[in-house]
Parts: sequence; structure tokens; C-alpha cells
Amino acid sequence: MSVLWNAMAGGVLLAVSLVVLLRGAEGHGEGKREVSGGATVYLGQDRDIWRPLIHTTVNLSEIRSIKSSFQLRTFDPEGAVFYGDTKSGADWFVLSLKDGVPLMQISRADVLVSVAGGPKINDGQWHTVSVSNQENFVVLEVDGSDRLVVGMQSKQKMEVISGELRLAVGGILIDKEKLIVPFEPQMDGCVREGSWLNLSLPWETEAEELWPCYQNIHPGSFFPGTGFAIFNTSVFLVDADEQLNIEFRGDFTKVDGTIFSMKAPGQKFMFLLVANNETKEVTFTFDKERFTMNNIVRRLVLTFEMDSMQIREEEDELTGSVSVVPVTHPDFSTTWRNGLLSFGSLLGEGEGDVGSQFLTGCLGSVQVQGKDLDLDLALKHVSVSSHSCPA
Repeated sequence: MSVLWNAMAGGVLLAVSLVVLLRGAEGHGEGKREVSGGATVYLGQDRDIWRPLIHTTVNLSEIRSIKSSFQLRTFDPEGAVFYGDTKSGADWFVLSLKDGVPLMQISRADVLVSVAGGPKINDGQWHTVSVSNQENFVVLEVDGSDRLVVGMQSKQKMEVISGELRLAVGGILIDKEKLIVPFEPQMDGCVREGSWLNLSLPWETEAEELWPCYQNIHPGSFFPGTGFAIFNTSVFLVDADEQLNIEFRGDFTKVDGTIFSMKAPGQKFMFLLVANNETKEVTFTFDKERFTMNNIVRRLVLTFEMDSMQIREEEDELTGSVSVVPVTHPDFSTTWRNGLLSFGSLLGEGEGDVGSQFLTGCLGSVQVQGKDLDLDLALKHVSVSSHSCPA
């Protein structure tokens, strides 16, 4: 393997650990702030989903270490962790999670490789990840034992170490179309206790400040009172004669505000579900029909048909009730084909406008047609921890 690859794989992979520790420091240039090692960093901070949270550039001649390590904690099964490249992106390396397991993708000269494996590490526990370059192999270890090994051998002539190495955390610096295995980049996760390159190099971020991580977490989607996720209803494939099922699980006594709303373009909302901590009620509104229930409910299933809807509320596994509300709405099918569905906010009357009544609290889970809804896939996703809630 060429000297360049040794430097790149060692430095690049190495910086994986950088993904771990950063805290906002002094301003550095217009619109940029300098950050340094020493803090735990939340990777799911609101920004362009492919844009790195932090990034830096280092001369290849300064790289001495060929090993990197860091700790990662997440419930999110998919997202970008670390990126590095040389030759302004001609040769590159990406570490991400896919289906909860590490995925490495590497492009160098005439070699293009992807490999995924090892244990699932999206269990909400801190896992130590290390990456090293060992002659012609790149080796990733999880918690000191489980190994993922990539062999690289190019027929091209060895190159002399020169130029710069770009490093980034939480995103990539190449066109996503170059990836061998596509993935959703946004990750609700934290990194900490990393070491990389044996260099005290400065990093940059365009964020005014880096968001902190919660000390303890549990699975769910957390809405801070300013966040929401909007979907086009057309992404949920439902036939005209098929029932539509939306299910919510969680402690509704600890949420307040608009849980979800739905509307057709240019119209007022058609569906609205709101939790009110003051009245201790959860209210569902469908057009002119209004249904109110006690907020001690733990599971709520809404089933929509063309001429009626069913509400199933459960306080626990043994206690529950079902209410059937006869409703008619001439635009129901049209709305579901071309409408907008918002979680965490009241949709306004404009195209995609968000009104008031933002949700505060944790939703344990949301399912549409029996499948878990990943808020990372939203058309618009702002300030929501999509897979974890503070404990």
C-alpha cells in the first residue's frame, strides 16, 4: 500500500475520534468558529443534513499517528460519523452507521471498497471505536474486540506524501452520488473521549455554538418546544380503499402542544392532535368533529377510512377503549395524496407554513401503517432529537 494511503487511512480514520470531542471556542473568520478537543459533541445539530458539523485541514507531512479512537452513543441506526480525503476529494474515506452497524467506504485511485459488519452499536450505550492502518489493511475495532478489516492494494505506482488532508465530522465533503452504499446522513448521537492524529489542530464550525449531549437518554423522539418534522403524505403509500393507521406511544402526561397536524395545500388543517398539560387532556380534531380523552393514555391508534375514523386509546396493556366517529370529508383522499403531515407543530394556511403550539416532550414511538416513522426522513426537520429523549 502506498505511503499516501498509510497517511490518509491513518489520519483519516484516525480523525474518526475527532468526531468526539469538541467545544465551541473563539471566533475564527467570518461566519466560522474555532473548536478544540475536550468536550462531548451532539452530531444531530440542526444544519444542512450532508454538511459536516466540524471540519479541518492538515498537511500530510505533519501526520505521525496511524490510530484513532473515540466513544459513540446513539439509538439511531443510520448516519454519518466521520469523513476524510486527500487531493481535494479524489481519494476519500467515510465511516457511518447503517442498520446499526459500522460501515466503511473507501475510494483511492483505482480502488473502490465498502464493508459493513460487527455488532450493532445503536443500543444507547457508550461504545469505544478505534480505527488503525496496519500495512495493507484498515482495521476497525469495537469495544476492543469485534473487528472489521478492509484490505487495500492498488496497482498504481506509490506516491510521495504531499498536499493536505481534509477531515470532517457529521457529514461529508464529496458529492453523495459518489458513495458506494447510500445512507441517510443525519445522526441523533454523541461522541466523546476521542484522540486523533496526535495533533493539537484547530477545527472549524459554522454553528454559533455546539449543542450539548444529555447525560442519560432513552429511546424516543424529543421535541424541545421549537422543533417539528414535516412529511409529504404521498411518501406513505396508501391505496384509495385502504385504511390509514397512525399510532403513538408514550407518556402523554409529560407532553404539551401539537402532536401532529395534517392539511391540504392552501387549506386549514384537517386533522389535529393536541396534548394540554393544564387541562390534562388529549384532544383530536377531524374537520368539525372533536374528541377529547384523558392524558393518562399510553397508546393511541387513529384509523382513518373514507366515511369514518376509529380512535383506540390504551392506558396500559389491559385497559383500553375504542371509539368510532362517523365523519365525512370530500377532500380526505385528495389531502392524503397531496397533503402535508407535521409532527410537533400546527401547520399554517400557507404552503408548508408552521403555526404555533409547538410540542414539548418525548414521544416514545410513532408508526404509520405499522412501520416506525424515522423523523430523519422528513421533508423539513428542525430541532428534534429523532431517536433519543433525555432521561
